[in-house]
Amino acid sequence: MNITGSYTFDAPPQAVWDLLIDIDAVAACLPGCESMDPIGDNKYRVVLTMGIAAITGRYEGTVEMRDLEPPCSYRLVVEGRGKPGFVTGGGAISLTASDGGTRVTVDGTVQVGGTIARVGQRLIGSVAKMMMDRFFACLQQRLTHPA
Repeated sequence: MNITGSYTFDAPPQAVWDLLIDIDAVAACLPGCESMDPIGDNKYRVVLTMGIAAITGRYEGTVEMRDLEPPCSYRLVVEGRGKPGFVTGGGAISLTASDGGTRVTVDGTVQVGGTIARVGQRLIGSVAKMMMDRFFACLQQRLTHPA
């Protein structure tokens, strides 16, 4: 399944880039994230809890940022497993200057299997989009109102 989105920030690309690679900010904004710990260069072990329909589960996996081209783009590779099933995916994140701010474009694919896919197949796309929207809204809030 394809997942796409576009988000606008009132900040220059470098400031948005710095936020997107700030693991503490990413972990704080990622819905359901319990931990995000480094295990290599730009690679992290992630634990999160998420639910689709009546199926909620804890997932453990990895997130890796590849092909970093600051402050313009990178690729994200995600793999996770939990009792309800598995999630794998990847995508391109692009930053472009736009009217004094920055437009972040996400273009990726996600594959889900196991119980969560069988029970929540029709809901997976909308849940993924909702999580992405929440994530970027949280990042926008952090840029507007730094801690």
